[in-house]
Amino acid sequence: MSRKLRGLGTVLAVIGAVCLIASGVALYRTQQGMNALKTFSDAQNVTLTYDDDGNLIDRGTTEGADAIMTLLKDDWGYPVLDSELDPNDPVVNTASEYMFQMATIAYHVLNGTQTVVLAEDVEYNGETFAAGTYEFDVDGRYWTDFDRANPIEGAAREQAWSGTVHGLIGELGVGVVTHTSIQVGYALSGVLATLGLLSLLTGLGMFWVAREPEIAVNGSKAKADRAEERDLVKA
Repeated sequence: MSRKLRGLGTVLAVIGAVCLIASGVALYRTQQGMNALKTFSDAQNVTLTYDDDGNLIDRGTTEGADAIMTLLKDDWGYPVLDSELDPNDPVVNTASEYMFQMATIAYHVLNGTQTVVLAEDVEYNGETFAAGTYEFDVDGRYWTDFDRANPIEGAAREQAWSGTVHGLIGELGVGVVTHTSIQVGYALSGVLATLGLLSLLTGLGMFWVAREPEIAVNGSKAKADRAEERDLVKA
């Protein structure tokens, strides 16, 4: 039994050591990723704006930021973490900050107005659109909500949801995924460290338990030898 316990203890101790090493590697690589993300964010110098009380503002008002936050939380269902919105560190480098910046761009597109100019009369679905200038209210339309065949809506869609807007939103989305992956990396490192420590301690404990019977047997044998020696002396 002692031999079996020592064998199982060895396996658990080795597994624990491997998990601890893997945890260290995961932590090191995750920290590298975090440093790279912060360096990239600092280089871009995209920042959020706060007032003197630490409240987010957009175009000079907290009402504007509140409307953007409503879009982000209610319409998109994103779980914003207040701890990731730091007035003392306004550079956009956390998942919540990236998402807020993305929502800011989308909010102004969704609530904007586009000027469309037709150089000549255009007929569409039995309606004639005379040449001239039109003010088109986007009115909450996303890219797929426009009738692209309509001469006004089609042109307004290209202007509102331009390549630049799509590019910025895509880049911000990469930032969100990167920061979230880094957080998962830290969590994974912690789980591996915990499992490794528990496995290592369990393995060492089995070694300790396996030694006790041997000590007890050796001790009993020593006592028997001493008793036999005393009997011989008396004889």
